[in-house]
Amino acid sequence: MTTKKSKLKVIPLGGLGEVGKNITLFEYKKDIVIVDCGIAFPDESMFGIDIVLPDYTYLVNNKDRVKAIVLTHGHEDHIGGIPYLLKELNVPIYGTKLTIGLVENKLNEHKLLDTTERIVVKPKDVVKIGGFEIEFIRTNHSIADSVALFIKCEAAKVLHTGDFKIDYNPIDDEVIDLKRFAELGTEGVDLLMADSTNVELPGYTLSESSVGKTFMELFNGVKSRILVASFASSVHRVQQIADAAIAHNRKIALSGRSMINVSNTALELGYLHIPQDALVDIRDINKYDPSEIVVISTGSQGEPLAALSRMAAGEYRQLSINAGDLVIISASPIPGNEKMINRVINNLYKLGANVIYEKLADIHVSGHAKQEELKLVHTLVKPKNFVPVHGEYRMLMHHAKLAQELGMCEENTIVAENGGVIEVDETGCKVIGKVPSGITLVDGLGIGDVGNIVLRDRKHLSEDGLFIVVVTLSKGKTVAGPDVISRGFVYVRESEELINNARRVVKEALSRCEEKNIYEWNKIKGEIKESLDQFLFEKTKRKPMILPILMEV
Repeated sequence: MTTKKSKLKVIPLGGLGEVGKNITLFEYKKDIVIVDCGIAFPDESMFGIDIVLPDYTYLVNNKDRVKAIVLTHGHEDHIGGIPYLLKELNVPIYGTKLTIGLVENKLNEHKLLDTTERIVVKPKDVVKIGGFEIEFIRTNHSIADSVALFIKCEAAKVLHTGDFKIDYNPIDDEVIDLKRFAELGTEGVDLLMADSTNVELPGYTLSESSVGKTFMELFNGVKSRILVASFASSVHRVQQIADAAIAHNRKIALSGRSMINVSNTALELGYLHIPQDALVDIRDINKYDPSEIVVISTGSQGEPLAALSRMAAGEYRQLSINAGDLVIISASPIPGNEKMINRVINNLYKLGANVIYEKLADIHVSGHAKQEELKLVHTLVKPKNFVPVHGEYRMLMHHAKLAQELGMCEENTIVAENGGVIEVDETGCKVIGKVPSGITLVDGLGIGDVGNIVLRDRKHLSEDGLFIVVVTLSKGKTVAGPDVISRGFVYVRESEELINNARRVVKEALSRCEEKNIYEWNKIKGEIKESLDQFLFEKTKRKPMILPILMEV
């Protein structure tokens, strides 16, 4: 009797069909390794939500089997969820030096630093975790110290590219290890999982170093202050902005909590090189002539609470935008953020600033591979099976088609969904089931306490407002009221006729309840809501949230 051989299970809990909250589980026998643990940012329908986490239910239910979290790089959509997961299960974290440095900032904020084991690795290192052997392979991306992962177990060999591009002239001179990719192709790869973000774009992604030349040109001859907004984690971008500032005899001020934290970490670890005498505190910039200052800020995505957005709204205490200031937004919009960015740009123009953004100059390059780079990786690796990752559904479909155009059979390309359980071994790859894979919403200190019903109520309130009716009862009879309070629906003083008629409708509803001997409060409230809902819609074609409040005396 032969024993059935165990297969590797690959379970993405986030990052498929979306850009953000990347997390993938590799499960073999009794061991689970987590690759990345990111967040997503809320869309416009998620009123009041701060961040979006993956659903960790499957991990929490199997917490004794989880051996480690292994990270590809230090972007928020890959590390932002770690503190929230660690509150459910405590496992060691593996990552490169900068990635671990950025994670430590988060752990410190959440008071988890002393209880969490961190293991720093380098490209070419190989670590054994449970039944897995994981090799770290250098790649290029928009943040330093990014790696791909070659994950081996007895059942299968998987190459996960992480987010990557091929940059032949990187800022740190550390070129992607294509030689190792080719060697793995020779050894044999059962499954390739590759970044799909830029698969729709032909050609090659430009080198990060090309942006530095643009900054040099833009800074030439400018007499005013210069403000540059960028992702805080784009250390190489910050380096090039700083280099241009120093070349033009300008001091550098950092603005925004994440910009300061990330830059300080990068400076301490040797990934950012700015002379100490070139840095000034943002509170001291008014001591210098405008022609002597460059401010590097967060807010390149128009985030309402980020530094640039608050400057544009005139709400940033430490810096006010002056007429003639040059503002450079060195980023391209993440899908869904276009409106927020345009709002910031418009506000900056209204304040008299000169604004340069991606449509006007080459001030941003992507950190993700375009079609020709993806083709090169596919050709070098020659995988038996392929699962596109990190992208919206159309991107995953395009990437699957690209693999097929390069000769892969359609049955060997799987466009999976979050929660799909992909079974892999040397003979093939298929989806065999599904695990919970929804979202968990974070609002302030509350984690997961806001669900679809609360969001629906918030949406309702935002669109139609609130209509409160207060009635005082004694033994089922009305003794005071109804009093009406309107918020976000109509202004009471300008809508007296509507309010008076609404009171009349409520009185009629109460009279009907008295005639029918209805004394249960839920039924009385139901009668009030139903009558008011119909009346207000007839008069205004709007349906505010109606909240009857009954008091007994």
